[in-house]
Amino acid sequence: MQPRSRLNTIAALLGCTVAAGALAEAPDAVVIVSGSRVEHSSFDFPAAVDVIDGERIRTAQMRVNASDALAAVPGLVAQNRQNYAQDLQISSRGFGARSAFGVRGVKLVADGIPASMPDGQGQAATFNLDQAQRIEVLRGPFSAAYGNHAGGVVQLFTREPEGRPVLETSVMGGSDGARKVDVNAQGLAGGIGYLLDASRFDTDGYRDHSAARRDQAYAKLSVRPNDGGKLTVTASGLRQKDTQDPLGVTWATYLRDPRAGETDTTDTVTPKRTFAERYNTRKSIDHQQIGAAWEQRFGDSRLKVSLYGGNRQVIQYQAFSRAFQAPASHSGGVVDFDRDFHGADISWLDVRDVGGGKLSTTAGFEYGRSSDDRKGYENFVGTELGVKGKLRRDEEDVVSNADPYVQTEWARGAWVFSGGVRRSRVSVSVRDNFLSNGNDSGSLRHARTTPVAGVLFKVSPVLNAYASAAQGFETPTLNELFYSGTGGGFNFRLQPARSTHGEIGVKAIVGAGIRVDAALFSVKTRDELVVDAASGGRTSYRNAGKTSRRGAEVSADADLGAGFSSRVALTALHAVYDTPFGAVAAGSRLPGVPRANLYADLAWKDATGHIGAALETIASARVYAEDSNVEKAAPGYATVNARITARHDLGSWALTGYARLNNLLDRQYIGSVIVGDTNKRYYESAPGRNWQLGASAQYRF
Repeated sequence: MQPRSRLNTIAALLGCTVAAGALAEAPDAVVIVSGSRVEHSSFDFPAAVDVIDGERIRTAQMRVNASDALAAVPGLVAQNRQNYAQDLQISSRGFGARSAFGVRGVKLVADGIPASMPDGQGQAATFNLDQAQRIEVLRGPFSAAYGNHAGGVVQLFTREPEGRPVLETSVMGGSDGARKVDVNAQGLAGGIGYLLDASRFDTDGYRDHSAARRDQAYAKLSVRPNDGGKLTVTASGLRQKDTQDPLGVTWATYLRDPRAGETDTTDTVTPKRTFAERYNTRKSIDHQQIGAAWEQRFGDSRLKVSLYGGNRQVIQYQAFSRAFQAPASHSGGVVDFDRDFHGADISWLDVRDVGGGKLSTTAGFEYGRSSDDRKGYENFVGTELGVKGKLRRDEEDVVSNADPYVQTEWARGAWVFSGGVRRSRVSVSVRDNFLSNGNDSGSLRHARTTPVAGVLFKVSPVLNAYASAAQGFETPTLNELFYSGTGGGFNFRLQPARSTHGEIGVKAIVGAGIRVDAALFSVKTRDELVVDAASGGRTSYRNAGKTSRRGAEVSADADLGAGFSSRVALTALHAVYDTPFGAVAAGSRLPGVPRANLYADLAWKDATGHIGAALETIASARVYAEDSNVEKAAPGYATVNARITARHDLGSWALTGYARLNNLLDRQYIGSVIVGDTNKRYYESAPGRNWQLGASAQYRF
């Protein structure tokens, strides 16, 4: 079936949904803040936004990888790379798919505090999933209201501490030596709410050389000192010591052994070691941050001020041949940086009656700054590899943004009109203190105004139709600016990608207890940022003409009765280069982006809600690993997972347990790809059949 035919078919299905909606009952309101920045019913907002509740995040999960929960969101591709040194891959409607590590092109936010830096790079590992209340995922045009992140917004909200004190401990384990212990406490005492959490996760790793230990801590305090006022303080920490990096492998190596690393044929010992073993590739992370938010309500209006700051220290040992270190411009195989970051967001919400309707306007200003003391070293001393050698890089990198924004909404009768504008300004400066390989000092600034507008029409109490449009803005991250071409210095010539987004959709309640959201979207991008060369953990980028993304998303939540429920999320996406560049022909597909992916589950709970079971399936179409689409694409796959849960209340105690079997049919498949790797080590395999067991005990005082 051709892309246009697929979209026509989905459009017809949307029409059926519209017709069926008139027979339904009134929808339950799901409250969101993404998109409008104020509490809002997701049903009445003109954007594609999904909410993953705390039960889906925590139930029968080890709560280590956000990808476990995000798989249920249409339009989003969240991949566990089986590599805790490089974090998850998350892309939204194709934005962010090229990221070599971490998350870019999608803004991450936790409890109102950005988990993405001003340049757009973020780490989902900083999310505390043990105490998550919900995750909101916004895609499409209204993402432009958040500035330099064209693809989407993923916001995590932790639980609000309340009620009598509660103490809980959880123990979990699984295949490949996976094990986790979590201890938390929460409650409300003397008008102060508190939430404390600490956990340790260990794994031997599915892939060779992929062992990891992750320690996380989180604290939240909330107090209401006056009528309408609330102060919330959060603090979090993440520590990973010598997390092993298994690297990618070629197709031939994957076929030989999905767990194996790529053999270094230049190794002088017998048997020859893999690149990961020979260079002992690894990363250590020490991240901590604190944030405070003050909210004061004046009737329906509100003032909100948030401040945050933190520090992130990273040292990473990469793998590449010593021969490549000969050029004086090379910055070494050990990356070592110490980052201080801070920021603020202040906004005023004004609510009043205008023209027979309700007008809500938010005006605000967001500021962020990160400063890196960055060094690079040779990854050898004499003949010993994988150790810190001579200094090859010493610089200070500063990225900042200063963005005023205004968003407004006017609702009257069956109509809701929304709009906004943001002026994004991103500044980058580099002071090079290591001059023997040339002076890379310099600065650049990118600025863009990003307007967004939407309209929603309430066809009936159970059926809404909407349309929205925006212009987006995606600057290169600091890591994408570091290298130019075949080993040159800082790439001051790299330009932001500019995009135009359009979306139409419907939200409907069909019959009794079935909620359906569906959207068609189109995105046109100029100066798309693409991989120019990638080797030895070092990737350079370039701008490459125009691209287009056209697709459809459908999600459905159904209460089927007799304790049964179901969730379905389907995405179809046609993402291609519209103009040729280099060896890439027009019409080539964007790498890292599947043309379709699916999540579906069927769950059951007994009448008491204490016993439950479910089957899940996750499917994806093939994924190209480089721009020309010449190399072997990662084949499509479908997996089936099963889970069972149980709970028993015994006085003040609540005991819970779960068992999970993932990849029930033991499929062998590529879980993620490294886009554009020059050495063709694109592929990162996913586990075969694997299991998890977990139990927790909760005591309420």
